[in-house]
Amino acid sequence: MAGGRPLEDRLFVALLLAILAAGAWALWPRVAVRFAPARLEANPYLETRVSLNRASLAELEALPGVGPELARRIVEHRPYLEVEDLLAVPGIGPEKLEALRPWVAP
Repeated sequence: MAGGRPLEDRLFVALLLAILAAGAWALWPRVAVRFAPARLEANPYLETRVSLNRASLAELEALPGVGPELARRIVEHRPYLEVEDLLAVPGIGPEKLEALRPWVAP
């Protein structure tokens, strides 16, 4: 056949490419980067707590019941020697403190 490969060679190359594409497609979910959710889910087995003194605004906002304004106030009232110091933050009362206690550390 003039000007190219025989038909069998082209079919073989096409078959190899199809197999490689199928393999890549099958492996993609396993090698793709996955991002963690922005919000913390309620997990009683959570081993790490959010540090009130070092957490970013985004980390504080991920806490249950904490929005952008309350996170800003928490940052403004740093440093914290103990979790109970959160009571000095406007918008945090005893009830909110008890809800946050399992999630935070000084």
